[in-house]
Amino acid sequence: MEKRSVTTFAGNPVTLLGKEIKVGDKAPDFTCLNADLSPFSLADVEGKVKLISVVPSVDTGVCELQTIRFNKEAAELKDTAIITISCDLPFAQARFCGAKDIENAIVVSDYKDTSFGVNYGFLMEEFRLLNRGIVVIDKDNVVRYVEYVSENTNHPDYDKALEAVKSL
Repeated sequence: MEKRSVTTFAGNPVTLLGKEIKVGDKAPDFTCLNADLSPFSLADVEGKVKLISVVPSVDTGVCELQTIRFNKEAAELKDTAIITISCDLPFAQARFCGAKDIENAIVVSDYKDTSFGVNYGFLMEEFRLLNRGIVVIDKDNVVRYVEYVSENTNHPDYDKALEAVKSL
């Protein structure tokens, strides 16, 4: 599936590939890679509320701030897994996390199979990067909040996403 004219990157329209995820959907599984190249999936955070913070690349200003913000929030949220996903190589993510003291959030890479990007409709065809956004999934793996940011250089709505998490 393709979605055109839904989002832009630096003002230019991009095509999102995959099935658009909606509130009430059963969260599709996906496989990303941890820093040590081991697989990561929803099963790794089973029984927790999950906030998935989706960023194009941790090496850009807005993505860096988004990742730092959710890492800080992760320290204060009980029974919640904060997962940052990008298509950056796992080694670059590990370097970034070390440099920025990212210790509370889980940071994983979708570069290999773009499993998350396609299963959740976040993959930008033009760049093979993920569209910025947020997905909140409850303990039963039902999607409770979704935001596809309409312009990738803008921040997501942190407050709405955190409100959704805290309501669960």
